[in-house]
Amino acid sequence: MTAMAQATPTELIHRLPAVRGRYTADAPLANITWFRVGGPAEVMFRPADRDDLITFLRDRPRDVPLTVIGVASNLLVRDGGVPGVVIRLGRGFAGIAAEDSDIVCGAAALDVNVATAARLAGIAGLEFLSGVPGTIGGALRMNAGAYGTETKDVLVSAEALDAGGTLHVLSPGEMGYAYRHCAVPEDWIFVGARLRGHRDEPEAIARRMADVQDSRTTSQPVRTRTGGSTFKNPPGAKAWQLIDRAGGRGLTRGGATVSEQHCNFLINTGTASAADLEALGEDLRRRVREDCGVELEWEIRRIGVAGPGRAQGGAA
Repeated sequence: MTAMAQATPTELIHRLPAVRGRYTADAPLANITWFRVGGPAEVMFRPADRDDLITFLRDRPRDVPLTVIGVASNLLVRDGGVPGVVIRLGRGFAGIAAEDSDIVCGAAALDVNVATAARLAGIAGLEFLSGVPGTIGGALRMNAGAYGTETKDVLVSAEALDAGGTLHVLSPGEMGYAYRHCAVPEDWIFVGARLRGHRDEPEAIARRMADVQDSRTTSQPVRTRTGGSTFKNPPGAKAWQLIDRAGGRGLTRGGATVSEQHCNFLINTGTASAADLEALGEDLRRRVREDCGVELEWEIRRIGVAGPGRAQGGAA
């Protein structure tokens, strides 16, 4: 890492503003990613609450790179780790409250917990979130969706802090949503959202949530070290079908393999490096390109730098 070569993580902490949250130097990331791979964060910052994060953003050195992560369900951290400061929102951003037919929640709230809170409050329309691994912050950033519903379909407003710590309340139209895409600047940090459903009986909502969970368990390798859907579906096609046609099902590289159950999922069999997983993904992209001329686009977010002697794949 360039930043690590210039100063130690502890020295970087000394340059950062005083906060009420916690700084951790050389913080392991592999143990929190669903893939269970990747190098450390130079420094991890867990803000105590929104005001603490605002203070940090306002007073931080502008030359220090920032990266925001959630529960790392759709994330590949490269083997060399992540330079600068990795921000991980925690308990102070995980609140969930029901208001009439709305759910007001923090960006660190788990999608499945939001769906559950909605069910208990008799609010329907958010059942799809029980099939989306990750947090509301990630759902806002990528317009996450499942089973015919996307985040944009239920969003009333999103709250985000810009790079200087100024709070913005954004309407769905201001989010610039498209399929698995959000036009909000990458250096803005989502901190909360208001989602709207409609009234229904909790028992009926529970049945639909159970159907979502059953469908996900049947069709996806949910009990493996995976990172969710690897590639976005191209217009008019399914990524898994193109991968299957190109001979990608079951393909391996090092300790990484393409799921036999759903070939748009990469799996760490236990010994994979991040480089193995990324190279396997790039091999699938090449095979599909050569087979049918379609350029698959990564859905998994890839961050950090390659480890020593490793070549990283295409740009994140």
